[in-house]
Amino acid sequence: MKILALDSSGLVASVALAEDDNLIAEYTIQYKKTHSQTLLPMLEEVRKMVELDLATVDAVAVAAGPGSFTGLRIGSATAKGLAFAMEKPVIPVPTLDGLAYQMYGTKDLVCPIMDARRSQVYTGIYEFVPGDREKERAQDSAAQSTADEYKYEMRVIKEQCAVSFDEIAETLNHLGRPVVFVGDGIPVFAERMREVLKVPYTLAPAHRCRQSAACIAVLGSVYYGQGRAVSGAEHVPEYLRLSQAERERAQSVPERQDE
Repeated sequence: MKILALDSSGLVASVALAEDDNLIAEYTIQYKKTHSQTLLPMLEEVRKMVELDLATVDAVAVAAGPGSFTGLRIGSATAKGLAFAMEKPVIPVPTLDGLAYQMYGTKDLVCPIMDARRSQVYTGIYEFVPGDREKERAQDSAAQSTADEYKYEMRVIKEQCAVSFDEIAETLNHLGRPVVFVGDGIPVFAERMREVLKVPYTLAPAHRCRQSAACIAVLGSVYYGQGRAVSGAEHVPEYLRLSQAERERAQSVPERQDE
């Protein structure tokens, strides 16, 4: 299966192409330009470099949110346009799922955090567990030597949400397990981590700490197999909360009085 993937949910713009178990190309950049300037040129460069015939693509995976409202709209519009043109489905991958997948295979909990402003983070909690077939193999003593070859499934412990950092820290403290953080919220909340976390924690290294279209492609393949693909017309970004303009408009509308 060949999947073209896009992620413009945060500061990073990323495009990738994966086929079955192979990552064919990835183009990622985070440097002083808007996604409207970078995403389509990056996509075209990938297409040219790998001589991609878009007709051979089976689906378009996209980071579906939460994240930057403008970035999500750009990514969503691009994915929908490609899906319509190619008559192929869209695979919406929750942004936090994609971030957590950067830490595939870790025994610690994974907590992606994106700076959501207004003293909040977009976050969730995940863990990786052996897949069903790997569990069966582990029960066979003859297979013990192949333990390192086991494949893992990502399990969602807490669905992605928009909360204060203190709230997600309280949940992590309650779970009582080591945790690894990933995402652009790390430098914003690093000091608060030291103050409120009571469990051991580590921070993802730079090459795994931001959005990656490669992760969106690989995880998109998993979600496609689970029947989570939609048509281009059906796909909409998942913002999790109202934009600033929508909040201000709601506050400016006087409450209706019952007659």
